[in-house]
Amino acid sequence: MNIAIDLGSDRTRVFIENKGKVLDEASVITYDIDTNEIYAVGDEAYAMIGKTPLGIRAAHPMDSGVIAQSDLVEEMVDIMMRELCPVKISNPRVITAIPCALTEVEKRAVVNAVSSFGARKVYLIETPKAAALGCGADITSPHGVFIADIGAGTADIAVLSLGGISAGKCVRRAGSAMDEEIVKYIRKQYNLVIGTNMAESCKRTVGCVAKPQEVQTFRVKGRDAVSGLPRYADVTNEELEPVLAEIAGDIVTAIRDVLEQTPPELISDIYSDGIILTGGLAKLQGFAKLVSQSTKLRVRVHKYAPDCVIMGCGKAIGLMDTVGKDLPQGISPLLTAY
Repeated sequence: MNIAIDLGSDRTRVFIENKGKVLDEASVITYDIDTNEIYAVGDEAYAMIGKTPLGIRAAHPMDSGVIAQSDLVEEMVDIMMRELCPVKISNPRVITAIPCALTEVEKRAVVNAVSSFGARKVYLIETPKAAALGCGADITSPHGVFIADIGAGTADIAVLSLGGISAGKCVRRAGSAMDEEIVKYIRKQYNLVIGTNMAESCKRTVGCVAKPQEVQTFRVKGRDAVSGLPRYADVTNEELEPVLAEIAGDIVTAIRDVLEQTPPELISDIYSDGIILTGGLAKLQGFAKLVSQSTKLRVRVHKYAPDCVIMGCGKAIGLMDTVGKDLPQGISPLLTAY
């Protein structure tokens, strides 16, 4: 059996060959600080963030696209896979997406995590390649494809051609950093202390990075910083636009930098086809418009933007046997197998 895993900072997704996407849960694990006993993983653990008693912690073991707590990630993957497959899988082959420009140590940590349930071989594919495959693009042809996968931990931006990355950049501040900025803003503006889960809900509902056409409101609930009593505040999308603008601007700047590094022959392809945005943050209100205004190019947000990477990993399963071999029109998009 062949399996694809997308270990994201926010969500973990699993694709099984001939079955499709079978898991999409939060990359969160709840455990006892003293005994390391695991209480919950996934969406169940996500619901516990900020609500656990003393001695119990709910944590995101992935940070900015890389593994921050390797032992917790291994436990999380192992538990999720055992729940998915009660009958032990016999030495499966696994493919997983990684951000661009990971060090060899960071790659090895990913390999150890996804092989924790007994994988025979682990194949790595860079996130932009997986996202492009998930969009249906032919990345092994000489035709240039510009893809920007913007998730919770990282924004991976690349121009792809002949199975490789012609120009690329990784920004390690994206959706999760925006949540933190919202928490700081609400504390400063309203003297209200809220959690990251509330901030994320606020971002998803009224978050925007361009001047909105109509005012929308979201009610954030938390603790008054002075009295300590429960309180709420109504936040508008107009307020959040400058709060999120800096991080969005960093991502747009990275997109422009990649365009400047792109060979002229590939730029002509990108001028014709435009830019494809994938990842959960791609659907943030006004983001595509912001990118289009900055680059003067057509920008398209994929219909199933959050799932492009895992679906691309699923398609890449068919390329497992091409590692280290030349394809008719280019090189294998997969990195070395471990």
